[in-house]
Amino acid sequence: MTGAVRVLLVDDQTLVRAGFRALLDSEPDIEVVGEAVDGEQAVALALATTPDVVLMDIRMPRVDGLQATARITGDARLRGTRVVVLTTFELDEYVFGALRAGASGFLLKDIEPVALIDAVRLVHDGQALLAPQVTRRLIEAYVATGVPEPVPAPAPDTSRLADLTPREREVLALVGRGLSNHEIAAHLVLSPLTAKTHVSRLFTKLGARDRAQLVVTAYETGILDA
Repeated sequence: MTGAVRVLLVDDQTLVRAGFRALLDSEPDIEVVGEAVDGEQAVALALATTPDVVLMDIRMPRVDGLQATARITGDARLRGTRVVVLTTFELDEYVFGALRAGASGFLLKDIEPVALIDAVRLVHDGQALLAPQVTRRLIEAYVATGVPEPVPAPAPDTSRLADLTPREREVLALVGRGLSNHEIAAHLVLSPLTAKTHVSRLFTKLGARDRAQLVVTAYETGILDA
């Protein structure tokens, strides 16, 4: 299927994979290229099929989705592959860890069919799946108590902000709070194009692969508390 968005499904539940496959394969511009039952198989299949998008469950036997996400996003051979984490709870304790590992966002497993299809296309287009209302709640929990993770979060590293202008710092904080480019423009009284330019510069200066990674940087540098 030439030009189709190639998707790899990763979940240890057969019915979940079957439901997602039936839904996605019904779209003419989406093709499911494989199914994996755990993180170990996910990494192997990702290397074999080089999918555009991986829909990744977190809690699986052998190798979990967190480790698999880090291995996939950290492999130069899979530079064009985007990982979307699937979770049952909006504030799953592993969600922030998955974003830090390189995931481009997360989806709830009870997502509406049309929304899932749209999400796959959005991620393929380079956008991050970080719904503002969910992102803001994740931030609130993180700032208030810290997000419990399998590994401790490093201390804030503000050195990464050294090359940012004051305006870029403002924009990064707003991205971290889940605002879209249009919302940032309205908040700072800028044109949407100017806001987009600032965000693009943040990608370059901070070495972020997508918007989700900017959110992670905002968390980790403590700019949200400034």
